[in-house]
Amino acid sequence: MRAFVFTDRALAKHAGQFVWLSIDTEKAGNASFVQRYPIRAWPSFYVIDPVHETIALRWVGGATTSQLEKILADGARAVGGRSGLEEALARADRLYGEGKYGEAAPAYRDALGSLSPKAPQYARVVESLLFSLQSTRDRAGCVSLARQALPSLRNSASAANLAGSGLDCALALPPDASGRAEAIAAFEEDARAVLANRAVRIAADDRSALYGSLVSAREDAKDSDGARRVAGGWVADLDAEADRVKTAEQHTALDPNRLGAYEAAGEIERAIPMLERSEREFPGDYNPPARLAYVYLKLKRYDDAFAASRRALERVYGPRRIRVLTTLADIQKGCGDAPAAKTTLQDAIAFAESLPAGQRSEETIASLKKKLELF
Repeated sequence: MRAFVFTDRALAKHAGQFVWLSIDTEKAGNASFVQRYPIRAWPSFYVIDPVHETIALRWVGGATTSQLEKILADGARAVGGRSGLEEALARADRLYGEGKYGEAAPAYRDALGSLSPKAPQYARVVESLLFSLQSTRDRAGCVSLARQALPSLRNSASAANLAGSGLDCALALPPDASGRAEAIAAFEEDARAVLANRAVRIAADDRSALYGSLVSAREDAKDSDGARRVAGGWVADLDAEADRVKTAEQHTALDPNRLGAYEAAGEIERAIPMLERSEREFPGDYNPPARLAYVYLKLKRYDDAFAASRRALERVYGPRRIRVLTTLADIQKGCGDAPAAKTTLQDAIAFAESLPAGQRSEETIASLKKKLELF
């Protein structure tokens, strides 16, 4: 978003309407902000009511410029506090912003019942309800909503999220769930149609996620050749996007998606030159060496993995340090040094427990302790 959307001059007209704030959730100095406005998925965008300092609207995931402008318009209406439908939406948005997904879902359903598919808020409300259902693990509800709303949004940027999320939810249904196979097949067809429709502009992140969901579907079907073919298309799509970008920031923003595509295609070694370039261009960023450490680990190039991991540890801060330490433990275990791996995991747990409220995750700590039990 920072590299591709916020640089769009079309957003300049909103400069007088909003005070723009970017928060690095990894920095300890921002822990109190994160505690008050919890970030449960990245990226997340909030419109905050300046009077009550509450979340008026929240958007999860990437967006195109046109989507962002609609989000800003809805945010302004939510802060304005109107009656009827606007008030119902404002209530649902407040619950969603507070992470109360179990309460937000029925509130959004109530509001959706009064919205025409042609209404400007329709796509955003559907996507917010979809995320709420996924967050509460209501897979069947997620599948049903995506199937119901997709025909009306097929020619919009929201189509990628509906097809991808619907497919992910269908795959997460129990293997013997009624209609599971039919839903997966239908969403796969929808996903392929979305990817083929170049008339609709879709964010690179959303296109990439859609390819990832298709790979998962082929793997679920035990179709390794099909999964590899989808991954090949994923790689080609992102490589073409990388050739089109104009700035170093835009180039490195594609790194995580391209790494995922290369790995799915069985060509993870192709990520090395890309990540080396990003490290040269952004020498203070921990992400390129952290990703290189992962790549080298997968290739069992342990000396290179150690070196990249150490460089990442010199630069990383905040909760992301835990991920870098976990990768280092995997590297140590991979080359046969289980005692060192155990010590590194203990260091990761101690660091995770030392984080301030807002950054501390009990779920992460429990996961690390479970991993430690395997040594």
